[in-house]
Amino acid sequence: MNRGAGAVPFTAAVTGLGVVSAAGLGVKETWHAALHGTVGRIVRPVSWQGLPHDFFYAVPHFDADVLLGRRLTRQMDRFSQLAVVAVREALADAGLEPEAWDASRVAVLIGSSHGGVDIYDAQNAVMREKGDRRVSPMLAPLTLLNAAAASVCLDTGARGPSMGVASACASGTAAIGYGRMLLQAGLADIVIAGGAESMQSRALCASCVRARVVSLRGDEPQRALRPFDAGRDGMATGEGAGIVVMERPEHAAARRVPVRALVAGFGATNDAYSPAVPHPDGRGIEAALRNALADAGLGPEDIGLVNAHGTSSVANDLVEGTVLHRVLGDSVPVFGTKPVTGHTLGASGAIETALTVLALNEQCVPPTANLEQQDPAITIDVVRGKARPCHAKAAAKTSLGFGGHNAALVLTAP
Repeated sequence: MNRGAGAVPFTAAVTGLGVVSAAGLGVKETWHAALHGTVGRIVRPVSWQGLPHDFFYAVPHFDADVLLGRRLTRQMDRFSQLAVVAVREALADAGLEPEAWDASRVAVLIGSSHGGVDIYDAQNAVMREKGDRRVSPMLAPLTLLNAAAASVCLDTGARGPSMGVASACASGTAAIGYGRMLLQAGLADIVIAGGAESMQSRALCASCVRARVVSLRGDEPQRALRPFDAGRDGMATGEGAGIVVMERPEHAAARRVPVRALVAGFGATNDAYSPAVPHPDGRGIEAALRNALADAGLGPEDIGLVNAHGTSSVANDLVEGTVLHRVLGDSVPVFGTKPVTGHTLGASGAIETALTVLALNEQCVPPTANLEQQDPAITIDVVRGKARPCHAKAAAKTSLGFGGHNAALVLTAP
């Protein structure tokens, strides 16, 4: 992440994007919703009935049996299914065919916060009701945090380094950053990186209610998530997957494919402060962002837009807004897309990185939906109302996670 003096910055070429979110089944649909501030599909899970927070951002029109085939679907938890569908889109976007690549030079890194927690809950219910002998023999492999990465490898035949990346809500961003490091080290020519999540556990939802981190605007869930707003009261979770295909620049050049953007810098830190809240002065995310800038060989003045973590929680938004003010000032346009997609936890940073690439491509900053009255303590320029044209050559993406995890990326136009 941090280079020695005089070292030449390494950039990873982004050649493909894939997104599955509550805003749509694909990159195009999610980007369109983000540009127009359209809130994605919200449902009320039956298992959450009676909880003070009972709504969830769900992917529309997702029939895994149709998209993947029943045989493959039965080998995966839902978060892995979402990952594989997003990967297939990203590979098609990159013009990559697994049959034609050197599989030993293809790496896979998929981040997740909770992994296959829903199937774990379901099989616990089976065990209670029907006994131990009815528990699925596939429970152990399907619930692992590396299950999505393993499923992608099985689906594509990739045989290079592969791993699940677990740093809570910073997982997807970190997976992309660590994937770039594999390219830089010469350990892969192609990296499939991102995040996937689908978590509808009643116990975890109840825990979030107790921790006061989720919104209680159950009477108007479409307006509940409102990053940086004075009236924000917490997050709302959702499912989804975001995938970025990266290549060594010379590999992409040899294939003569369009490069969407360059991953130019990465920073990752830990607050070492609390398991659930960021350090009040934001020292961890500030260090991550400054490290990413240094890694890219850029200064704060070079950043033309920021896709913020923006969870709509009282503490996180204030800390992040304060850090962005300290590092970048108040003239850089900032946006947050969680009101559109929901907070997809370990997938959020990857989905948002894909949207950041598109913002650079189209030179347009999406609005932050539901932002009505910006918190006066947050002085950064948060875009709201409608999308704003920009002239950005570089962008920053920040992510914060439980356990004090922080990650930041710097992306540049090709």
